[in-house]
Amino acid sequence: MTQASKQALENLRDWSTLQWYVIPLLAIVFYIYATEVRKARGSGNWDAIFAGLTLLGIDFFNETWNGLIFHFTGHSAFWTTPGPSALTVMVGWNIEIIFMFAISGIIYYYTLSPNGNQKILGLPEKWFWAIGYAAFCVLIEVFLNIGGHLVWEYPFWNRSFGGIWLIFFFGYFHFYAAVIGILAIRSLKTRAVILASLYGGVLLLNIIFQAGFGWVY
Repeated sequence: MTQASKQALENLRDWSTLQWYVIPLLAIVFYIYATEVRKARGSGNWDAIFAGLTLLGIDFFNETWNGLIFHFTGHSAFWTTPGPSALTVMVGWNIEIIFMFAISGIIYYYTLSPNGNQKILGLPEKWFWAIGYAAFCVLIEVFLNIGGHLVWEYPFWNRSFGGIWLIFFFGYFHFYAAVIGILAIRSLKTRAVILASLYGGVLLLNIIFQAGFGWVY
């Protein structure tokens, strides 16, 4: 087991690490969603809400399989967040990351034009910004990795040319592709079913593995 994995496990779901700054961050996230719900009730347009929840749900899925990599190898996850953090939720996921991804889908949505049909550099804007935001996220990860806040252990998941492309596609790009997919569905009921299945399925997996089998990740 790597040193980063050991440190992440020591801090894992340790409520004594909780910091007061979590409270205003939580309030900001609540305010953003409350504002979007209020606007959606008046306009009937729930796109921003679905964009935000979809991206966060895909991140939840990502962190689950990353934790399972750690469990089955007994060595390391693909990415590890050893600390410091106000709360380490999984070995590669902390409360600060959750807050960020909770609003990232909404940020992406409001980057698009009102009709969403413009082109930028010959690309449909939704795909241009999906590429742009995914690349920006990778850049931030590189800086976090350099600072030792986000640890990459495996030679195929690192700052090499090939590793960066893996992180781009399997770490972030599919987040925004999922948002594009959910927004392409016009039925609110279908969207809700897909989201409920996503969250319900991932939550059930974590309950079975962690509460049922006692796996720790």
